Amino acid sequence: MSIKTEVIVLQHPSEVEHAKNTVKLLCLTLPATQVVVGETADDFAELQTYLQQSSKPVYLVYPNETSQSAADSGAVEDCIILLIDGTWRKAFKMLQLNPWLMALPALHIEFEGGSQYRIRKAKRSDSLSTLEATAYMLQAISPTLDIAPMFAAFDAMVQHKLDAMPAAVRARYEQEQ
Repeated sequence: MSIKTEVIVLQHPSEVEHAKNTVKLLCLTLPATQVVVGETADDFAELQTYLQQSSKPVYLVYPNETSQSAADSGAVEDCIILLIDGTWRKAFKMLQLNPWLMALPALHIEFEGGSQYRIRKAKRSDSLSTLEATAYMLQAISPTLDIAPMFAAFDAMVQHKLDAMPAAVRARYEQEQ
């Protein structure tokens, strides 16, 4: 899959070895994806320098009171998008520890429906996996982009995890669809 948009994931350290981590799958479907593991401004110092030296527009993918819909933002394909990989609580903490992130223009996805990430519980109805958020964001910026290959890999991973679960556990996840 060839895209012009540069994808950089800021991954909370506790997510790195998580068994249901979609960032690993994201990197397989979009090999140019960069992952920077950290939590504090010091952890992201090199990334900040890189972004400051880049001539591309940089956007934070994070829904907040000042974020714009990606589809309506006028964002060009040749930009950099930053996604935060972690629970909502961890992502919020990362934002508090990195005020430079909040200085970036923020984009959100206007999304109908729910996450296809049936194997992970989410307290918020608008929760998407990092792979899902990336795919939908890329499509909002580049409407002709075919994100089906990303979702084919994602769906296969979800089904593989479901198939590996004991029947009683799997039934709980399948019941909630």
